[in-house]
Amino acid sequence: QVQLAESGGGLVQAGGSLRLSCAGSGWEFSRCAVAWFRQVPGKEREFVAAISRGGGSTFYGDDVNGRFSISKDNAKKTVSLEMNNLKPSDTAVYYCAAKPTILTASPTTAASDYNYWGQGTQVTVSP
Repeated sequence: QVQLAESGGGLVQAGGSLRLSCAGSGWEFSRCAVAWFRQVPGKEREFVAAISRGGGSTFYGDDVNGRFSISKDNAKKTVSLEMNNLKPSDTAVYYCAAKPTILTASPTTAASDYNYWGQGTQVTVSP
C-alpha cells in the first residue's frame, strides 16, 4: 500500500514558478513509477509528467515540456515537480499518482494505469 500527499500549490503570477512535492509512504514507493496529473472543473484529468521507478526516465505532456521538470528521490520517498514560466492555462488541481512497476519499465501517461492517488493541491496562475 502507498499513500501520497501533495504540497506546494498556491497562487502565482504568470511567468512565475512553483515547486510541488509529493510525499510517499509505504514500502512500495521506491518500486513505483510516479506521475503528475491536473484537472480543472468540467474537464478530464490531464497528464502532466511522469518518472520511472528509478528516476532515469521521464516523460512530459506537450503543453508543459520545456517548462516543467519532474524528479524522484527514493531515499526520501518524494517526487517533485518544478514548474517554471507558468501560464494562466496551468491553473488546475494537481494530483500525484503512483503505480508499482518493474525496474526497466518506462513511465506511462494514462490515469487509469495508476493505482494510488493523492488528494491534490490547487495551483492558480493569475494573468
